Amino acid sequence: MPDARIAIEGADGRILLQKRTDFGVWGLPGGNAEEGENLETVVSREVAEETGLIVSGIEPFGFGCDPQYETFLFPNGDRAQFFALILHTRSFEGEPAVIDNESSAVGWFAVDGLPEMLPNMARSIDAYLRFKATGQFQMI
Repeated sequence: MPDARIAIEGADGRILLQKRTDFGVWGLPGGNAEEGENLETVVSREVAEETGLIVSGIEPFGFGCDPQYETFLFPNGDRAQFFALILHTRSFEGEPAVIDNESSAVGWFAVDGLPEMLPNMARSIDAYLRFKATGQFQMI
């Protein structure tokens, strides 16, 4: 499944996460492409739907495609393997809030104090930190 997720970094360096209702753990905002969407549109739409923020200046830094981390069996019985463009931004408008039923909470977290996360999401944040240090696109 084509997918996009985003690391939204606040001015203080904290990352915005959402607590997912499907797995009960935290992750980056994002989601699956709908017909007719490119992945930049996907991530902008998903962020607005899930957090109420309007993002701009989004840039890709990685691609998640390792089936060990990107394949999931969802609580409803669906099984999917994701191919995720991973983006970042420090440019956004609004205050994050729970907007839909896909999240039970949203919050800003320091990278050295992250909550329990889906493994692919934790790897995405690690990739973002490597990208910030090296400037190299990350394949994870």
